[in-house]
Amino acid sequence: MKYQSQKVAQAYFICAMALFAIQVLGGLLAGWVYVSPNFLSELLPLNIIRMLHTNALIVWLLLGFFGAAYFLIPEESEREIYSVKLAYLQLAILMIGTLGAVGSYLVGIHGGREFLEQPLWVKFGILVAALIFLFNVSMTVLAGKKTAITNVLLMGLWLLSLLWIFAFINPENLSLDKMYWWFVVHLWVEATWELVMAAILAFLLLKLTGVDREVVEKWLYVIVATALFSGILGTGHHFYWIGLPGYWQWVGSIFSTFEVIPFFLMMSFAFVMVWKGRKNHPNKAALLWSLGSSTVAFFGAGVWGFLHTLHGVNFYSHGTQITAAHGHLSFYGAYVALNLAIFTYAMPMLRGRAPYNQVLNMASFWLMTGGMAFMTFVLTFAGTIQTHMQRVIGDYYMDVQDSLSIFYLMRFGAGAAVVIGALLFIYALLVVRKDEVIAPGPSHKASTVAGE
Repeated sequence: MKYQSQKVAQAYFICAMALFAIQVLGGLLAGWVYVSPNFLSELLPLNIIRMLHTNALIVWLLLGFFGAAYFLIPEESEREIYSVKLAYLQLAILMIGTLGAVGSYLVGIHGGREFLEQPLWVKFGILVAALIFLFNVSMTVLAGKKTAITNVLLMGLWLLSLLWIFAFINPENLSLDKMYWWFVVHLWVEATWELVMAAILAFLLLKLTGVDREVVEKWLYVIVATALFSGILGTGHHFYWIGLPGYWQWVGSIFSTFEVIPFFLMMSFAFVMVWKGRKNHPNKAALLWSLGSSTVAFFGAGVWGFLHTLHGVNFYSHGTQITAAHGHLSFYGAYVALNLAIFTYAMPMLRGRAPYNQVLNMASFWLMTGGMAFMTFVLTFAGTIQTHMQRVIGDYYMDVQDSLSIFYLMRFGAGAAVVIGALLFIYALLVVRKDEVIAPGPSHKASTVAGE
């Protein structure tokens, strides 16, 4: 670790991992409700469990992004963070807001809009935290060295924070409501978050492979251009059936097809960088997560997104378990695995250790990735059957759900594997024993601790 202020990232990563554990356990609980619908129905209804599951996902991913920024920006800018105190204040606001939202959900107080259920005071808290963050990192970058990685990361984080303003807009007209709602939800995960993903992935591959910065930056700008070109108008695939003009069916179909390109480029970028790399980096687990993230993101966000994005197909499939299959695999690949990659790379340095517990860490990768892949296939088959029975034949919804019970049981088993993998990852990263330190060569040198 080159700069003392990078230590602030450790607090963000630990808070993120705590929420990660809550998120996957909430998902497992929700999965069991699909198997046994009356489970905890009076004490903790499915809609509340789902809020906890999805909101914890969003918050811990954002904490991971913020922590990654506080870790990599000092190295890229070659200077300390502008204000460490502001960084900790931002984290405190986010955690208080998160606990406040959870408490509100548990007593039945929520906004009702999917993913944006937070009470108004929590939304304002998130906005204040975002403004503190933008001021802090922007001042750091402006006073230091500018690189393509920091430029792209800042662009993504600025756009991400500004789009949050649409969370406050809740018009009475349902079509307008859904349109503004997708401005946050889609333009986050399929535009601005992609920029953040590309920047963090570029930083990781630069450090892990030793490829020349010029090569990384050329790839990065191409990926960003295609992500913005496809992602913004790709929002149209959510506008098909909410009451907006019919031309969105063609705009959404065409540009959604292009959305596969940036994810294919990110996957190609990762493997080409490793192939060209000159460095035998000791942190093999971080490299595995980086390659895994780009690969699974391509299949989850790219291939599975394309499967049901054309409006002729989406007319029948939208809102079925096919959507759930796409959502789970894409979020896991693009953002969950990416955050776990930066955690795996940074935490040994932040804690002053050589890369440790790599075998357990890599085992957690295969458990989580295998579980999520199986879950995706199960939900895809379930969604295909659901589409035919419900949307083509016209069977009643609950009758169809009864027919899918075997798939929900298999989905629960896959979810259990993901939870075990997640807990194993946290253990491997946070619980350190001297006999588990893995060194890259015959000696333990300070360069191993720094990961350089």
